[in-house]
Amino acid sequence: MKIARIYERVSTSEQDLTRQAAIEKMAIDNNYYIAGVYREKASGARADRPELLRMIADLQPGDVVIAEKIDRISRLPLPDAEKLIASIRRKGARLAIPGIVDLSELAAESDGVSRIVLESVQELLLKLALQTARDDYELRRSRQRQGVQLAKAAGKYSGRKADLTTHERIITFRQSGLTIERTATLAGCSVSQVKRIWAIHQSRTQSD
Repeated sequence: MKIARIYERVSTSEQDLTRQAAIEKMAIDNNYYIAGVYREKASGARADRPELLRMIADLQPGDVVIAEKIDRISRLPLPDAEKLIASIRRKGARLAIPGIVDLSELAAESDGVSRIVLESVQELLLKLALQTARDDYELRRSRQRQGVQLAKAAGKYSGRKADLTTHERIITFRQSGLTIERTATLAGCSVSQVKRIWAIHQSRTQSD
């Protein structure tokens, strides 16, 4: 039986995971048993995403990690991205990402030079995909900075709007006694954001 763990990620609370959910149907249609679906709203440029770490912890030998695109798994700098992929492989699991040729089964069935070549090609394709994901992230960030600078020059920049819905959820979860890590998972944000919002809330409460 082929066993899959599906990872779905978006970067902000304004986006949703509906489009990525189609990969669940694709996995079932390809005779995978889905052992877990891990969804979160967090930046792919962070390695400390709660659901990603939970998925890696849950992995079993032979599992297949499925995501919509490689940038759902990582937008980290290449060395950090490779460490992330290595942590998945150390669990005996492998990636299955649309658009990235998976030569692992062919390599396993080959011997000698053929196996070495297939494994080398696989690593090269993966590195190219990871670097492309990072380059795209950097390009987007650069364009955002340019846009902010132009808006400031034109007197039209008012700053980034706070995600009040997420802030309220964080405060509610923390007030109910949930840990910082669990709050981050349920709110779909980073641990650092939970700490920051909770510290601001406590400061305001004390001043009142």
